[in-house]
Amino acid sequence: MQKAMLLGTPLVIGRDGEGQVFALQDTCPHRGMPLSCGQFDGHQVECGYHGWKFDVHTGQCKLIPSLTADQNLKVERIFAGNFACEEHDSFVWVFIPDSSPAGAGFTKRDDPPFAVPDVPKFSGKYKIAYLTADLPCSVDHGIIGLMDPAHGPFVHQAWWWRSRHSIHEKRKQFEPIPCGFRMSAHTPSSNSAPYKLLRMYADAESISTTIDFVLPNLRLETIQAGKYWFSSLTTVTPIVRDRCRIDVVACWNIFRWLPFGPALLKFVFAKFVEQDRRTMELQSEGLKHNPHLMLIDDADRPAKWYFALKAAHLEAKRSGNEFRHPMAGPTQLKWRS
Repeated sequence: MQKAMLLGTPLVIGRDGEGQVFALQDTCPHRGMPLSCGQFDGHQVECGYHGWKFDVHTGQCKLIPSLTADQNLKVERIFAGNFACEEHDSFVWVFIPDSSPAGAGFTKRDDPPFAVPDVPKFSGKYKIAYLTADLPCSVDHGIIGLMDPAHGPFVHQAWWWRSRHSIHEKRKQFEPIPCGFRMSAHTPSSNSAPYKLLRMYADAESISTTIDFVLPNLRLETIQAGKYWFSSLTTVTPIVRDRCRIDVVACWNIFRWLPFGPALLKFVFAKFVEQDRRTMELQSEGLKHNPHLMLIDDADRPAKWYFALKAAHLEAKRSGNEFRHPMAGPTQLKWRS
């Protein structure tokens, strides 16, 4: 079993005796003892304080050792906080409902209303790599930093990628998609070394990139060059109010023959994420003073769409009315980066 924190909720994550993942709130509903401090036999977790036992997949209480034969407490009606979870692409996805289990009471878990996100894959054989890092900021700042198109030449400088002197005007088409928006298929940036290398490897005219953002926190990027492709799924997960985590899973069939390909890609991603992490660490110093902030057109329009999408989603849930997308239709944005 392993402890974790998600949306301010302490979790204990593990696998049962058959290898299936489970997620419980790391709190015994009796007296609040962390269940991660107890014993686990592969099917039930035992609280280390009074020996209460819980099924790890349902959270249902199975045993209270202190009860005598003539005491009729309905043990089966007691549940530890239990969350739907699923393993996919070597990540454990945990569904936290709007009203998370209080950790004490008689409540079964809510099941997710949507499927676990999947990294797009376009062939049977591919390489895969993962990366994760904590960010010292709120999930909102993590997300708008993720979609910010203008910070690259200043934050992500490297001799093998781009310099600040390569800045130039860009124009990109965007379109609404369900619960999000898409940077429509376009030719990759001309001022980045990896894309230049890709042009040498495949027909330049066939290279296209598509980037989607989908609520609540998903960024999907796909690069296709004929039969070759690269795709990634990046998520920004809220841990607590002022800390979040970025996770990246990438798949590709480009350069599959390259020795140490996954390690090399992870090195590149790690450089990027560390640059973002350091920038947000510095930004957090300024945010401590709660300054007035601004978003400008066109470079910050994706951030504006994100906040508008959030507001529209929350209003639809509050009112019960149909979700109204804040984007009226396709539009073109331009900026320099």
